[in-house]
Amino acid sequence: MGKIKQFLSDVMSEMRKTSWPKSKELTKYTVVVVSTVIVMAIFFVLADLGISELFRWYIDL
Repeated sequence: MGKIKQFLSDVMSEMRKTSWPKSKELTKYTVVVVSTVIVMAIFFVLADLGISELFRWYIDL
């Protein structure tokens, strides 16, 4: 039980040392992440549609 208390104490100590982002930075990071995810999702949807169309064309030969 003593090891668990020491571990939690160490975690709290490290959390106090952490530099947390400000609200403005957090908003910027969130916009970057969400926009990147949207762009990558569109890319993979288009790639999937293209590859599917190629397979359909090949099968119809």
